[in-house]
Amino acid sequence: MAKKKAAGGSSGRLLEALRVPFGAVDLSTFDPRATTGFEGDKEAGKVALAGLGDEVSDWQERLFAEGRSGGTRSVLLVLQGMDTSGKGGVIRHGAGLMDPQGLRITSFKAPTAAEKRRGFLWRIKQALPGGGIIGIFDRSHYEDVLIARVRELVAPPVWNRRYGMINDFEQELAENGVHVLKCFLHVSAQEQKVRLAARLDDPTKHWKYNPADIDERELWPAYAEAYEAVLERCNTDAAPWHVIPSDRKWYRNWAVTTLLLETLRELDPQWPKADFEVEAEKARLAAAL
Repeated sequence: MAKKKAAGGSSGRLLEALRVPFGAVDLSTFDPRATTGFEGDKEAGKVALAGLGDEVSDWQERLFAEGRSGGTRSVLLVLQGMDTSGKGGVIRHGAGLMDPQGLRITSFKAPTAAEKRRGFLWRIKQALPGGGIIGIFDRSHYEDVLIARVRELVAPPVWNRRYGMINDFEQELAENGVHVLKCFLHVSAQEQKVRLAARLDDPTKHWKYNPADIDERELWPAYAEAYEAVLERCNTDAAPWHVIPSDRKWYRNWAVTTLLLETLRELDPQWPKADFEVEAEKARLAAAL
């Protein structure tokens, strides 16, 4: 759990250390300032993140090559969190270490009227990564049991049914080669206030500020309850949740990138074998003009 911190540098598997245990979830027991699995300060964290670049890029290229050769496996990284928790920061600093051609990044906003008529999972299915691709969702299908619940956009029986529908959907993804990696970026109310204030103090960050964020902040207890329900009811073997302490931006970026790296290592994609005679092609090339 996120409230425990490993000693002796980066040790153990972070996928296990940050995974949400099955059963009831109480977010107050998870420390948003923890640095689980990492022993070091901010500067060491930034260096460690940069140090992941070569390996995560290599594994991504292997997965992409597998997909280009007919492979169907892919990775879907789901990022959820309160406003200012850092979904965009994770994408910039983590995904920025990889080749864009092997990524598909989707940021989900409020659904259109047409999308609503098709069911809440329809637009999600349109954005799923194909074989060899790492897909990243900035928000996701979970908005339909989070904001829909808190803002009472649909009746309770409707959003209650959606937990089971999501579990079935994610199980189907797993059975079809889509490895789902779900990360809840856990930021404290105090840190969110600091980050909102920083946006107001910096003219270059005004574009990131939304007055509606204050209105949403007033609903913090309701959102926390909604997230606890998600982490409890949609935490499965096929698609487990991980809580990422996110008050420290540097740790958040390192942790999510490390989870992605460990996931790629587990998938262990291999370079496709040549479908031609390598020595014959070398001879042809040597004889060519």
